[in-house]
Amino acid sequence: MSRRIRVGIVFGGQSAEHEISILSARNVLAALDLSRFEPVLIGIDKSGRWLLQDAGRLLASERDPRLVRIEHGAPAELPSVFGSEAPGQGAPLQPLDVVFPVLHGTIGEDGCVQGLLEVAGVPYVGAGVLGSAIGMDKDVMKRLLRDAGIAVADFRTLRRARFDADCAAACAELAALGLPLFVKPANAGSSVGISRVTQHADLEQALRRAFEFDSKVLAEAAVAGREIELAVLGGTAPSVSIAGEIIVEHRDGFYSYDAKYIDEQGVKFELPAKITPEQQAEAQAIALRTFEVLECEGLARVDLFLNAAGTFLVNEINTLPGFTAISMYPKLWALSGIPQQVLITRLIDLALERARQRARLRRSMAAHP
Repeated sequence: MSRRIRVGIVFGGQSAEHEISILSARNVLAALDLSRFEPVLIGIDKSGRWLLQDAGRLLASERDPRLVRIEHGAPAELPSVFGSEAPGQGAPLQPLDVVFPVLHGTIGEDGCVQGLLEVAGVPYVGAGVLGSAIGMDKDVMKRLLRDAGIAVADFRTLRRARFDADCAAACAELAALGLPLFVKPANAGSSVGISRVTQHADLEQALRRAFEFDSKVLAEAAVAGREIELAVLGGTAPSVSIAGEIIVEHRDGFYSYDAKYIDEQGVKFELPAKITPEQQAEAQAIALRTFEVLECEGLARVDLFLNAAGTFLVNEINTLPGFTAISMYPKLWALSGIPQQVLITRLIDLALERARQRARLRRSMAAHP
């Protein structure tokens, strides 16, 4: 009997989405096919330490992001994890065959960990360095989509230095978008640091809040419409799920962090979304085109707006979408006929296949023997 594939599930991290990452890892572990895969749990605490985690404790952990944390554990020595000699050891420890990074936000979803894995030569699930970096930076993402002819909401970008130099002028420039508008960190997810601004007097405070999480901030004109989400899966020939809809019923008035993860009655899911077959096909085509334009691989969730005129606009892409119990990515694939265990297996298989394909590329100009 062949040995099981060693899958490093890496989670936690140093972003503001640390706790959501832990919840996602819990669900990935619970759905992993243990007949094929041997999980190795690696939690990154908020100081950046990589620590081995216990599967039983993770599975028994709370589902509330306010209560979860990385447990104290043995250090996960990176050289040994990646298959080279560990400091102070005479021989390499068992290396990982593939990594499933269940990391959300900066220093995890933005290409940093992907670059580390590329250098180490370890296959991993999800987009590469470029696609991950693009997907994390909402400013770059939206400019690329706009240049590709894909509709997005009107937006402006503001950097911290300009805001500090002339706060009043910066606010006046952004206010030209009209009200209401949304202010958000350029590099963050899970609605962290986002404010809905309905009065000019509140704009400065919203910007200061967003700048707590990033040095670059976006202001976007609010789109009056429905929130439609689709999941994408695959490599060279990706497929897209049936569309779902998010209906916000939270007092924040938008799909905020509290609405997503704290208030159990904050949102309602329409699965599938109540749209026409023609709209379904159009939304799926836009999701696939977005996936392609933004250099994504493996998986992504594409979030759209459907406005009153019947036009779709791309809100954003998530290259490592949530896998929590309430997350839309696994829900959409389950709706489309792919249960979570099968989904996770396919993602790991895609990562291994990509590594095999890349291994066939030439790395030298020397003549072949």
